[in-house]
Amino acid sequence: MDLSFTDSENVFRDECRSWLEANVPPRALPSGDTKEGFSLHLRWEHKLFDAGWAAVSWPKEYGGREATLFEWLIFEEEYYRVGAPSRVTQNGIFLLAPTLFEFGTDEQKDRILRPMARGDVTWGQAWSEPNAGSDLASLKSTARRVDGGWRLTGQKTWSTRAAFCDMAYGLFRTDPEQTRHRGLTYFMFPLHSEGVTVRGVDRLDGDEGFAEIFLDDVFVPDDEILGGVNQGWKVAMATTSSERGLSLRSPGRFMATASRLIDLYHRFRDRSDPVLRDRVIQAWMDAQVYRWFTFQTVTRMSNGEEIGPDSSVNKVFWSEMDVRTHETALAIIGDALELDEGSPSAVDAGDWIKGFQFALAGPIYAGTNEIQRNIIAERVLGLPRK
Repeated sequence: MDLSFTDSENVFRDECRSWLEANVPPRALPSGDTKEGFSLHLRWEHKLFDAGWAAVSWPKEYGGREATLFEWLIFEEEYYRVGAPSRVTQNGIFLLAPTLFEFGTDEQKDRILRPMARGDVTWGQAWSEPNAGSDLASLKSTARRVDGGWRLTGQKTWSTRAAFCDMAYGLFRTDPEQTRHRGLTYFMFPLHSEGVTVRGVDRLDGDEGFAEIFLDDVFVPDDEILGGVNQGWKVAMATTSSERGLSLRSPGRFMATASRLIDLYHRFRDRSDPVLRDRVIQAWMDAQVYRWFTFQTVTRMSNGEEIGPDSSVNKVFWSEMDVRTHETALAIIGDALELDEGSPSAVDAGDWIKGFQFALAGPIYAGTNEIQRNIIAERVLGLPRK
């Protein structure tokens, strides 16, 4: 792997850095997982799209810049470095879109991608069910064939920002004679259709975007199937590969967090404390390791390789790194961590404790780390099943 950047990549970095520094809101927006914050974040998404920065690696016909994956990583580094708002379009742009590019029809891509990138149509992920979380193949939601389409029935839960979104995507069983991974189909469906009920789920940090979705005989036409009837598991695994691997958690996010941690340490702790100092240094090293591992992954993809089960290694590393980094931040802050984001005396506006609460979910969402370790053991290391 070549660790240097090309002249054109450096020019690209300068261009996106200049635009971001000139356009990022001067004050942090409210959480995108609140109704007010979600609306304000969508205004930011419109601005990104209109300037060509919403989906830099996409084809120009869908609003992108046709940037390389290396350039996308550069953009992400600059995006997080300046503290730009979190992407409330991530379920669409970073998860559904790669799947659409691989499995979608031309009609689907033409209809869905530009509104997705601009934030005109927002997407929730409807994977988990009350009894089908990590074991997604045990889902109970069904789709029944009718004239011109399908009728969806079932319940989905832990749907990020579904309380505010327009559309969702998920798996439904279309062949009742099949079990487990077979007989599943990947559907896209509107959250405002007749028969759909969206109910918010309370979160530890008080934000309201999480939701569960109830579907009662909801009609969906045939053109909202992605990848073919009864082919849903293969399509869904492409989405989860994006979620666990490259696109959902770019290294720029963790590099920015490590830099903020170093700044926090200099401001609030005696630098002679060797244990805490070593934890801060380790957090910075972990972020750099993840950065170069990701560049290695992109190099492999550029050579025609697929990520495959290696994405599980990636997911375990970044999710547990995120928890450790925030634990170190809380150790630095000390008793002041008890002040929430509404307190004028809260350190960094309470961002660290809020970030810690969110980081705790990392080993759970995108497939629990226990399941990921099983995948690593069996499909990466070739160990026998127990």
